[in-house]
Amino acid sequence: MKTDVVHTTPNGCLVYRIENAAGDLVELSSLGAGITKVMVPDANGVKGDVVLGYSNYADYMDDDPCAGKTPGRFANRIAKGCFVIDGKAYRLDTNNGPNALHGGRRGFHNVIWKSDLCHDGSVRFTYHSADGEEGYPGEMDVTVKYSWSDSDELMIEYKAVTSKPTIVNLTNHAYFNLSGENSGSCLDHILKLNCHRWLPPDATDIPLGRIELVAGSPMDFTSPKSLGADIYEDFYNLLSGKGYNHFFLIDDWKNDGSMLLAATLLDTRSGRRLDVSTTQCGLVLYTGNWLTGKSPVGKSGCRYADHDGVAIECQGAPDAPNHGNFPSQILRPGEEYYHRISYRFSVVKL
Repeated sequence: MKTDVVHTTPNGCLVYRIENAAGDLVELSSLGAGITKVMVPDANGVKGDVVLGYSNYADYMDDDPCAGKTPGRFANRIAKGCFVIDGKAYRLDTNNGPNALHGGRRGFHNVIWKSDLCHDGSVRFTYHSADGEEGYPGEMDVTVKYSWSDSDELMIEYKAVTSKPTIVNLTNHAYFNLSGENSGSCLDHILKLNCHRWLPPDATDIPLGRIELVAGSPMDFTSPKSLGADIYEDFYNLLSGKGYNHFFLIDDWKNDGSMLLAATLLDTRSGRRLDVSTTQCGLVLYTGNWLTGKSPVGKSGCRYADHDGVAIECQGAPDAPNHGNFPSQILRPGEEYYHRISYRFSVVKL
């Protein structure tokens, strides 16, 4: 495995490249501990970049799409920016309508993390979050480690510890287009989710508190279907939200650290396939519904449009601190938050 720093920005952000024996590679940025490139072959052996990103590294700062980065301290939404731990109420900045999103206006995704190369060729990013940062209690030390294998598997490991009871929910916000990041809409990609349950939301993407079966609804991806098959149905906020931005619970999750296959994404144009596995309890399926007019210039010189990429964000449930029937995202002193996400790329015969 060959790992090098390939770019340094004026503000001190480092961009790392990990290249395997086949020449397939990933690039990672210390701004937001993020993924900026994944180059893998299609069914004909032609390599292409399958994650959305920007031509100017400076554009990753404060970008609305949060492309490829690690949002936090709590990914996704918390209703009205309020939660309670042990009887004490905390208030966060409401930066997404009435709700708090992705940890706040600054968030983990808009800071430059410390970084270093590991002996095995992986890259480790670390960040110290101060007590009270963005309203969250406790000092928190966070580690995000990326490893890239000769079989084109990108493994992400998340660790966090805290000095006070707090909440944490970490994920990666990469947008995938398996035809290539400059290929237009990905709504023809075929998706299968190992998720028979989901969380119906209100109009602001906050879960209503119910856990429902996907059967008989546009949320049912238990059998493979295209992302666009039901995307224009008037179902909850699917139509008003211009697509999927919904949370699914992964089948057979037991909170025992086991890796479960959560999703399989297939592009029949290129033959590329992506298998997503995780230790997390669920995932958000987000079909890039608000990229038009909000995305900086892409790597190929054009701005992305809605649905040009899909995010499969393995994470805990949105607004989990306010729902006792959801898996807990509370972290206490002496405990370690530890989760993994695997993105494995392969090809199928066309």
